[in-house]
Amino acid sequence: MKFSRSLILSILGFSPAAIVAFTSPSAPKQARLSPVFDTPFFTSDIETSLDRELGYKPGKADTEFARKFGHLAGQKIRTVGEAFEEFTKILGTPVNALYKGIATDLVGSLHLVVVNGRFQKDAVFSLGLVQSLNLVLKNYPEPETGKRIKSALIQSVGLDEDEINAEAAELEAWAQGKTKDEITAALKGEGDSPLAQIAKAAKDDQWWMYSRFFGIGLVRLMEVVGVEVDMSVAYDVMEEWVGKCMEKPFYTACSDSDLYFKTKGKLDMMETMMKEIEIREKKRMADRLEAKAEMALLQAEKDAKLQEEIAKEGTKTETVA
Repeated sequence: MKFSRSLILSILGFSPAAIVAFTSPSAPKQARLSPVFDTPFFTSDIETSLDRELGYKPGKADTEFARKFGHLAGQKIRTVGEAFEEFTKILGTPVNALYKGIATDLVGSLHLVVVNGRFQKDAVFSLGLVQSLNLVLKNYPEPETGKRIKSALIQSVGLDEDEINAEAAELEAWAQGKTKDEITAALKGEGDSPLAQIAKAAKDDQWWMYSRFFGIGLVRLMEVVGVEVDMSVAYDVMEEWVGKCMEKPFYTACSDSDLYFKTKGKLDMMETMMKEIEIREKKRMADRLEAKAEMALLQAEKDAKLQEEIAKEGTKTETVA
């Protein structure tokens, strides 16, 4: 596609006279544009530059990123709404009002992670996902429905629940009895443990993608190896594990660990509140049962006295007769 120089300059808001003012009359044609316009876009040969820009095709750029992910260009990706529709269909029952917002957020955030072309599922991600769902749903009013919500959420984004649970259990079992220093060494890529293999793969992949569930998986490993479960302590450990050991940006991971502990604190408060409500409700029920028992006892006494009075009246009538 070719453009005239005058048309191009008109589109960009420049007049040919304005451009000439910046050039030397004796300068060669290809060098007449001022250095002011000699940028990656406003090159000395602006027609060729625009032709190159307009000839761009998605996924066909001459870059490492395009060569690795170019095959994904043009593929249809499900929306968050479609993922939530699938979740509702699989679940087949309404979500408790207190948990509806949490369920919506989980479906949306997990879906956006999984549909990203850079996403690679691993055991740390699986552990974080299982930990998140267990934390959120542990006090769901109907335990069986809570399990179904977990299954529906995982299936709605195209993941295999059995595989997720197996990977999470295997990594957590491996971490049992380990120390923080051993986890640190594994995240540096030392040894042949499952965690070391995950860390090596991440370090070798310049396009490796961090996700919130990966960060929560690391928080769970902290709990397993006995790191103090505290926001400030976890922040420093996360910085060391992600930033120094894995050599990846750590600010989002540290922020996610803070968010995890804040959410956990809110859920613990909710759990305490629900237990208090349950205790009060049980006390009210006990009081009501006690009141009913007292009323039944009083009624029984009244009925007994009435029967005595009737019996006495009957005896008097027989005597008179």
